[in-house]
Amino acid sequence: MTDLKARILGLVEKDLTEIETELEHHLNPQLDLVREVAGHILFSGGKRLRPLLLVLAARLCDYRGDYDKTFSISLEYLHAATLLHDDLIDEAELRRGKPVAHSIWGNATTILVGDFLLARALSIAAGTGNIEIIKVVSGITENMSQGEIHQLSRKGDLSLDEAEYREVIWRKTAVLFEGACRSAGLLANADPARIEALSAYGVNLGIAFQMADDLIDYTSDTQVLGKKAGADLREGKLTLPVIAALEAADGPDRERMATIIANPDFTPEDFKVLKGLLDQYGGLAYTREKAREHVMLAKKALAEFMPSETTAILNDLADFTLQRRA
Repeated sequence: MTDLKARILGLVEKDLTEIETELEHHLNPQLDLVREVAGHILFSGGKRLRPLLLVLAARLCDYRGDYDKTFSISLEYLHAATLLHDDLIDEAELRRGKPVAHSIWGNATTILVGDFLLARALSIAAGTGNIEIIKVVSGITENMSQGEIHQLSRKGDLSLDEAEYREVIWRKTAVLFEGACRSAGLLANADPARIEALSAYGVNLGIAFQMADDLIDYTSDTQVLGKKAGADLREGKLTLPVIAALEAADGPDRERMATIIANPDFTPEDFKVLKGLLDQYGGLAYTREKAREHVMLAKKALAEFMPSETTAILNDLADFTLQRRA
């Protein structure tokens, strides 16, 4: 564990414990099977970053109510629902080092439990009684669905460019970070300038998080990742390290990369060659730099708020995005 991660965890330990309690308490399905399948994804080592962001953002806006922890778990339920569905769509084998849910309980049950978690998230959001918050959470679900469809429609397509990649990761990942921060401001009845600053922090953090995630697929092994190395590529997902390297590569090397990418059963040696080419043509360095730019934009957005322990934690979370290994 890095010093930065240890410092963050030390400062938010109480919040994370209370979030965990709320996750357990509010799951509350009628059937044990639903709890078993939902628990398989919910309680398998998730970072709780999205609910934590909501709690911290609400605190930054001087929220004085008692619904922040409960409301925050709606985002974790929503996130878990998308993971259940995405793993099935991607035909994944591992998630957080464990067999994916559909490999144990089958496709139909997994899909329906994902639907239950989505409905549970919306029900908890409705408990705020704030129509603007409900609009934010429902907008998140719409965008995440469209992002997944967009990505699926461009599976294995070498013509995917950076602009389109950014559109996909905004919808698939960044809107959930953005929504967590925006809805926290709404929950706290913050003024519009603060809500917009929180939204800017969230969206830039989310983009940086996904870019870092895309880097990790080429820089960590299966044991650290909790899934197969190169899983994105096997699933036909062209991410920024590949997009940037393909654009920079010359004819023969670009063709070599394209041949490896086109074969989902590429060998470990093929993957090693591809990683070498991604490094040679700057795909990894370019992605790392773009992630760093978004971290800086996220931290800049916090200038709207007076320095405090909470702003320091949010700044640390932004910095930690670039240090992640899984």
